[in-house]
Amino acid sequence: MAPHFRLTLAQLNPTLGAFSDNAGKARDAWGEGRTAGADMVALPEMFLTGYQTQDLVQRPAFTAQAMAELERLAADCADGPALGIGAPLRKGDAIYNAYFILQGGAVTARIVKHHLPNEDVFDEKRVYTSGPINGPYRVGPLRVGSPICEDAWFEDVAEALEETGAELLMVPNGSPYRRDKHDLRTSLMVARVVETGLPLVYLNLVGGQDDQMFDGASFVLNPGGALALQMPAHEEALAHVDFDLTEAGWRARPGTLAPMADAWEQDYRVMVNTLADYMAKSGFSKVLLGLSGGIDSALVAAIAADALGPENVRCVMLPSEYTSAASLEDAAGVARALGCKLQELPISGPRAAVTEVLAPFFEGLAPDLTEENIQSRLRGLLLMALSNKFGEILLTTGNKSEVAVGYATIYGDMAGGFNPIKDLYKTRVFETCRWRNANHRDWMKGPPGIVIPARVIDKPPSAELRADQRDEDSLPPYDQLDRMLEMLIDQDRSVAEVVAEGFDRATVKRVEQLIFQSEYKRFQAAPGTRLTHRAFWLDRRYPIVNRWRDSS
Repeated sequence: MAPHFRLTLAQLNPTLGAFSDNAGKARDAWGEGRTAGADMVALPEMFLTGYQTQDLVQRPAFTAQAMAELERLAADCADGPALGIGAPLRKGDAIYNAYFILQGGAVTARIVKHHLPNEDVFDEKRVYTSGPINGPYRVGPLRVGSPICEDAWFEDVAEALEETGAELLMVPNGSPYRRDKHDLRTSLMVARVVETGLPLVYLNLVGGQDDQMFDGASFVLNPGGALALQMPAHEEALAHVDFDLTEAGWRARPGTLAPMADAWEQDYRVMVNTLADYMAKSGFSKVLLGLSGGIDSALVAAIAADALGPENVRCVMLPSEYTSAASLEDAAGVARALGCKLQELPISGPRAAVTEVLAPFFEGLAPDLTEENIQSRLRGLLLMALSNKFGEILLTTGNKSEVAVGYATIYGDMAGGFNPIKDLYKTRVFETCRWRNANHRDWMKGPPGIVIPARVIDKPPSAELRADQRDEDSLPPYDQLDRMLEMLIDQDRSVAEVVAEGFDRATVKRVEQLIFQSEYKRFQAAPGTRLTHRAFWLDRRYPIVNRWRDSS
């Protein structure tokens, strides 16, 4: 009989810092692998600690606890398959992003990451030391090479492993979601397979950590780039992969190919899952939000209902004299369609009190943006009071277009603990609402059908902070604004390039000015779901005080 190797892939969701819980998940996966006759059970990059650790990993007590947990795990998993698991390794003053192979009650191999990513949300050169390129390790009949995540994005590590006798590349990853990233991962891994002639396993974390969602979607490639296994995205899953030694080398037997959803569904699911994990991992189960009757808060309410269940979502309408009857009806329609609780808390009384207190200071001055912002800040105050009293996290509802140009009130509608639509431009908000109305999936806890009435989607956007107000009184139409923002923010294009696309130069310069002068607001904004490679926070780090402007 030809040599055979069974590998159990554990695409699981760790919690950062919950060493015992994460080790428990690893033990359970190892037990399932042992029952299935696996030679090895593999977990992703930095699974034992959770990922990304950021500066936590620099604390000696953190790494010492991780190492102690790793030793206990090795002892507990002595009688059965090998276990591969990611964890930090401290040697003197150096800290490595490492991958450990546990066999027979001991650590039999330590692989350290060579290429440290230092772009997008990653800043690994800040906290880790680059290690040497390691050779393969043996498990049963097979010599396995493990480039850790970024190491597989370059040719050298995989080639060195092939040259030193690796027969299989098993790549543990902590790769967070961004739109269209799965295709990029696949193409890069196909390149490694073509270059080395070896089968490759791409094993990714799943689950949310702050703004990031690790989306799983692990896969196995045979030489030539043929897809042998595709695990589901955004779900915990275990898969047993069988490899046979053929005349041409080791080959994976064909397995299940889970379908991959389109970008609209994946974005929506990431917003749902990041909120659900942010809540669960921080110990909360209920949220509240201000439901204005507008499209942004309606979408956030739908995301919250799908993440937590409608019974765990409190919607509050906080009307003023500028709130239209249509907005009241639309807020009620959204809450009714979702099955969420809706309460009304008028701000007229508090506003009158604040106006009276400020009257001596404002005497002789015309009303302006100040009075508009008082309304928003009163809403933020009241919502935060409810949040404190009832232990419900307040969700903010500003889309990426508004966050980009500062069309939001700091300490007002920006108050809160999480914003699932923070990286979603307004034009995509419209389309996402239409997508959710037309689609329902079994992972959604909210009801099927039209949950955001058409009138909410179709009416002109308005903050309703003054009479007859429309967003386009202050901003360019959203289809134009979003294209300018995509070029200036997501693509780092120059003002001249944006103008060359047909936009008025004065308008582009005004948008640029709004982006730069709103940096201080973003610095204090709630965290929110990352969907693109230019989400606000770790992807795009700009100084608050900055007098440079593009003169092109």
